[in-house]
Amino acid sequence: MSHYLAFDFGAESGRALLGSLSGGKLVVEELHRFPNTPVRVLGALYWDTLRLWHEIQHGIGVAVRERKLSLDGIGIDTWGVDYGLLGADGMLIDNPRHYRDSRTNGMMEKLFETVPRDQVFGYTGIQFMQLNTLYQWYAQKLAGSPALGAARRLLNIPDLFNYWLTGVTKSEATIASTTQFFNPREMNWSMEMLKRLGLPGEILGEIVPPATLLGKMLEPPYAPVYATAGHDTAAAVAAVPAEGGDNWCYVSSGTWSLMGLELDAPVINAESLALNFTNEVGAAARIRLLKNIAGLWLLQECRRAWMEEGAESSYEQLAGMAAAAKPFAATIDPDAFLEPGEMPRKIADHCRKTGQAPPQTHGEFARTILESLALRYRYVMESLETLGQRKIEVIHIVGGGSRNALLNQFVADCTGRRVVAGPSEATAIGNILVQAMGAGELANLDEVRAVVRSSFPLTTVEPHPSGDWDRAYQRYRKLVGLG
Repeated sequence: MSHYLAFDFGAESGRALLGSLSGGKLVVEELHRFPNTPVRVLGALYWDTLRLWHEIQHGIGVAVRERKLSLDGIGIDTWGVDYGLLGADGMLIDNPRHYRDSRTNGMMEKLFETVPRDQVFGYTGIQFMQLNTLYQWYAQKLAGSPALGAARRLLNIPDLFNYWLTGVTKSEATIASTTQFFNPREMNWSMEMLKRLGLPGEILGEIVPPATLLGKMLEPPYAPVYATAGHDTAAAVAAVPAEGGDNWCYVSSGTWSLMGLELDAPVINAESLALNFTNEVGAAARIRLLKNIAGLWLLQECRRAWMEEGAESSYEQLAGMAAAAKPFAATIDPDAFLEPGEMPRKIADHCRKTGQAPPQTHGEFARTILESLALRYRYVMESLETLGQRKIEVIHIVGGGSRNALLNQFVADCTGRRVVAGPSEATAIGNILVQAMGAGELANLDEVRAVVRSSFPLTTVEPHPSGDWDRAYQRYRKLVGLG
């Protein structure tokens, strides 16, 4: 039996999970869980990077010292886009900013003055979001950042932690592809675009594919470290339990919802630009044509605001309240709410501005959010069918959000498609099994997905479409300006 340790960092928390693989079956066990709380200093929002590094060391200690395990691999996946800068001495010289930091406000428009929007998309094929690495980096340049002037290497967050483990400064392809300065056609950095923007492309490192063995840890236990699918969505998609064919799409459901197809080549054309889709790299050199959707972030933020007011409810309780609330009372655009804080007030204000009565109870807020997510999924699914030139019959929902049975049913009913929910730990599972590919235990994605299907329970949700959903969808399309 082989043992792989996966570190999976989300926007709210991180986990160290042990994967034990034997006879085509995987058992996953959580060894350590910890919060991932951003820190605000002088108005700027940062990740607590050294605290996260401490948690990595602690997780390794649990596996090795407490459990007495010999590790066959360690892999790290995180959210996308954020990065750290290393100086000439190899030390971190600027604490990584949080992608929700306000420094990128208005930065896309400033950048497009030098390289127009359609040309940025032509170089990179990436969805336009102001939090992308490109706009963070450009904001540093325009601000005359001393750290950027002294930087000798830029590493995305999983690559930074891999470097601290091994001393190797490589850039893993799936996380590199989230930056919006990666060319998915050439599988390399978009140096021509960076030169036009005056950004120092020489601080970018060699790109390696997921499943690459980086080396052994610099310190005991000297375990091998793999550049697994370093972007959490790429890891989750690797664990989608699809069985052949191309009639399926995926939703990696959590703080963000990432909905897309798995393709052989990127789709970079006027239509994908107009629909603002993204082409990111997946395991085994696959392309993830997808859309970033705000996801359960809205419900998380509402819950946090209510807790601050002294009303604490679990996500399961909120789902129960939502199920009992009046259906289709209001519709919102989930992607209109990117910044943290006062989420219930922002949703209520949005409803008033769009001529709708705002939700009143916690259950009404929760139902509005979940229904609106399902409506958003339907629009994105229809766009995927157009771009991918295929009919989608099955929606695989993986990740923590796959445990939300009410949302799963809403998605099935709204889209008229069968939903397969699970596994909930898809990101960690994908992280582990991509490591196993690197170690030679698994040969390809088909074998990875066969292990997932044989190892974890899945829930099938049949659709019950209705005219109410169709009418709500037409209201949603009008709300977001789709006619």
